[in-house]
Amino acid sequence: MTFGCVGHCSLPGLFPGAEGDIMSMRPLPAPAVPESTARVARAAFPRGCLAMRVRDEFGVVFESERFVAAFAHRGGPSVSPGMLALVSVLQYAERLTDRQAADAVRGRIDWKYALGLQLADPGFDFSVLSEFRDRLIAHGLEQQILDAILAQCNKQGLLRAGGRARTDSTHVIACIRDLNRLEFVTETMRCALEALAVAAPAWLAGTDAVNADWLARYQQRADSYRLPKGEAERTAFAENVGGDGYELLDTLDDPTAPAHLAGLEAVVLLRTVWAQEYQRDARGVRWRGNKQRPPGAARIVSPHDPQARCGVKRGSAWDGYKTHLTESCDDDLPHLITCTATTPATTDDHQLTHAVHQTLTERGLKPAEHYMDSGYTSAKIILQARAQGIEVIGPVKQAGGRPALHASGYAATDFHIDWQARQATCPQGPISTRWSDTVIGGEPRTHIDFSGAGCTSCPAKDTCTTAAYRVLTLLPREEHELLQQRRAEQQTEEWKKRYHTRAGVEGSISQAVRRSGTRRTRYRGLAKTSLAQVLTAAALNLYRLDAWWTGPPLGTTRVSHYEQLVLSLAA
Repeated sequence: MTFGCVGHCSLPGLFPGAEGDIMSMRPLPAPAVPESTARVARAAFPRGCLAMRVRDEFGVVFESERFVAAFAHRGGPSVSPGMLALVSVLQYAERLTDRQAADAVRGRIDWKYALGLQLADPGFDFSVLSEFRDRLIAHGLEQQILDAILAQCNKQGLLRAGGRARTDSTHVIACIRDLNRLEFVTETMRCALEALAVAAPAWLAGTDAVNADWLARYQQRADSYRLPKGEAERTAFAENVGGDGYELLDTLDDPTAPAHLAGLEAVVLLRTVWAQEYQRDARGVRWRGNKQRPPGAARIVSPHDPQARCGVKRGSAWDGYKTHLTESCDDDLPHLITCTATTPATTDDHQLTHAVHQTLTERGLKPAEHYMDSGYTSAKIILQARAQGIEVIGPVKQAGGRPALHASGYAATDFHIDWQARQATCPQGPISTRWSDTVIGGEPRTHIDFSGAGCTSCPAKDTCTTAAYRVLTLLPREEHELLQQRRAEQQTEEWKKRYHTRAGVEGSISQAVRRSGTRRTRYRGLAKTSLAQVLTAAALNLYRLDAWWTGPPLGTTRVSHYEQLVLSLAA
C-alpha cells in the first residue's frame, strides 16, 4: 500500500499554516496504467519515449509515503505527492513553466501514461506545483526527489558503492537584476515604502514620508537612466536616499508607531542595508568606504533576494549562488548525478567536500575514488577522506611565497625538516633557532625562525626573503608530508592520465545548462534555488537512464573545424 491521491485539488491552501483547506493523504494502492491510456500511448509512441520508459522500467517512481510528513492526516484530499514529484522532474527535463507542465498533464498521452492517469483525467491547477514545492521546502524533503530515483537505480543494479565519483561546481545567477550601489539603496528604500503602504497605509499617510520629493525618488523602480549622471550629483543623491532611510527608520522606532511594522521583512532589510552602506554621525549621512562594508559573504546585493551574494571566479563576477554536482563515473554503469548541493556564491568549494562525502555515505554510495579539482582539496581534506575510506584524487596547490613568484630563492620545500629534533636546515646550511607550535585561523601550525645574523650574511638572502630573517610556517607533520608527496605525484604523466577522469564532470555541467538552464535560477532564495538544482539533477538522471536503456553512444568532446584541419595536416 502507498499513500496516494483520493481526489484532485485546484484550491489554495496546500501549504501548511496557510489560510484555506488543510490537505491530507489517505492510503491507496499505487495506480496501474489504465488500459485505454496504455493502448493510445503505444499507438502514438510505438518505440516509446522518455516518460513512458521511466514508467515501464521503474513503475511508480515516487512513492507518496516519502512525502507523508508534509501532509496532515485529516482534511480535504490532496493531489498525490508522488505524482506531483514526477511532474516536477518531467517539467525540468523539458524546461516547462508551471502552466505548461499542468497543461502537459491534461493533454499529453505520454505524461498520462507515466502518471497512470485516465485519458479523460482533468489534471490539476498549475498553482498546485508551486504549493507543492513550498511544502517540500518547509518540511526539508527536497532531497527525497533525488533519493527516490537513486533508490530505484540501486534496486536495478545501476549504481553501486565503492566505485568512482567526480565533483565540480558552476555559478547560478539569481533571479534578480544587476544593481549598482546607487540603484541598490534606492530600490531598497522603495521596497520598504511599498511594504509599508500595503501593511499600514493610514499610518504611512500621516508621516512625513508622504511628500513630493520622496514621490519623485521612489515612485518607480530604480534605474540608472533615471538617476543623476555626474559623480557629485550621484553622491548627493545617495546621501539624500540615506537620509530618507534613516528618517523612516527613526519614525518606525518612535513608540507611537505600530510595533509590528518594525518586523516587516522589507523594513528589517532596510535597516540591514543602511548599516552596510551608510554611516551617520555629526557630519551627516555618508557612503561607507569599501573597506568599511561587510565582507562579500555577508553583503546583500539586492532587496529582491537578500540571500544572493556576489561571487567572483577567474575574473568573472555574478550575483547569486553556486551549485555543486557529483556524479558516478564507473565505466560499466550509467553516469548518474548522486549528490547536488547549492551554496551562496561566496562559499569556497573546499567547504563542501566533507558534506558531499557524508551525503554519499548516507545514501550507500560512498565511492572508493573521488575526482575533484584543486578547489575541493587540501592535505587535511585528503587525510579526512582517507579515514572514511575515500581516496580523493585531485591536485593540491603548489607552494607559494616570494620564491614561487620570482622563480628564484628557496621555497619552504627546499628546507630539510627534522620533526624529531624539531629543527629545520636551510639549503645554505644554517639551522633554525626557534621552533614553536601555534594556531592560525583556528588550525594548528608549526612556526620556525632562523637567525637574523645568519640570514643577513647569507649570499641568497635577497632572493630568499625581504624580512630580517627567514620564517617558515608549516602544516602539521602528517599534512605537510602528504602535501609534498602529492605535489611530486601530480607532476608525473601517470597521475595526470589518471586525473583525466575528472574532466567528464564538465560535460555534466554543460548538459545541465543546455537541458535545464541550471546557470540561471527560476526562483528567489537559497532554499528554492537548491530545490531547483535537485529537480535538475533528477531530470538529468532520467535523460541518462533513457540513453542507457536505448543505447545511443555517449557524446564526444567537440572539436572545431579549424582544429580538425590542423590535426589532419599534422597527420
